[in-house]
Amino acid sequence: MEMCLLTQFGRTNREISDIDKKKFKLVFELCDIDKKGFLNREDLKIAVVMLFGYKPSKSETDMLMDQAQETDSPGVSVEMFVSLMGRKLSSEDQYLKTRQIFNAFDVHCRGFLKLEDYRRAFSKVAPLLPQRTVLEAFSQCHLRALNAEPTRSTQI
Repeated sequence: MEMCLLTQFGRTNREISDIDKKKFKLVFELCDIDKKGFLNREDLKIAVVMLFGYKPSKSETDMLMDQAQETDSPGVSVEMFVSLMGRKLSSEDQYLKTRQIFNAFDVHCRGFLKLEDYRRAFSKVAPLLPQRTVLEAFSQCHLRALNAEPTRSTQI
């Protein structure tokens, strides 16, 4: 039976680089239009959209703004913004998109993919893609899954 397993994906804290910090500061500057030295509620929402691609919920925005008010600031300072966005980025699930794609392919909720799952998914999103390419993509995934599984000698 041909199948491709979803290997173990987990959430790991990622190190925040200097490039990340520079990006946060640049976004802060772009969103602080009036150059007041802090981001108000609306500025903060725009900054999150720019960095993470989604509009934060009211509760998430409240939580971020509450941290600024603990320091008696009228908004989120650049230092606090870098810290908050760094924590957010470091705890972001780097495999979320992979799991979402896998779940879209795994319509029968088996926890693994068969060649028929690949063919069905690719026929919907890329109907002109040659079947040989779909087979090669499946084969690559299948080989990686086989290589990731422990052998009998490593289990002893």
